[in-house]
Amino acid sequence: MSDLNENKALVRRYFEEFFNDRALDRTAEVCAADYLEHALAPFGDTEPGAVDGPEHARKTVAWLTDQYPDLRMDVEAMVAEDDLVAARILSTGTYTGGTHVVPPTGKGFSSRQTHWFRVRDGKLAEHWATRDDLRTMIQLGVIQPPGRPAA
Repeated sequence: MSDLNENKALVRRYFEEFFNDRALDRTAEVCAADYLEHALAPFGDTEPGAVDGPEHARKTVAWLTDQYPDLRMDVEAMVAEDDLVAARILSTGTYTGGTHVVPPTGKGFSSRQTHWFRVRDGKLAEHWATRDDLRTMIQLGVIQPPGRPAA
């Protein structure tokens, strides 16, 4: 049972230390060098696949916090079985830009996501994510909901 608790603690560290505390000097402690990333970036159409885990974590946090400087990812619930950990996350932030896809709006968002991780040898080695990007884009004012007049 302690392995499951250790695996859940590792996933909690990923969100709290990297996204909330920006302690990116610890990525090598948490993420395996040979890491499989299955999560698509917003508007992406291909999985990154095999990446350097610590470097990928640093780049992901930098990319997101460039767009959402006040980004938080709070763990609401986790379950673990064997080498898998699933986490329900509440993400919040204010969109100030930083991407060439969508102009900055200065609006905030609050959206839930699920993240699945495979743990191998005490490190995160594989990741999947399901996000509600449509709800986020509506909250940010990037997309107008059907049947509503433009603001």
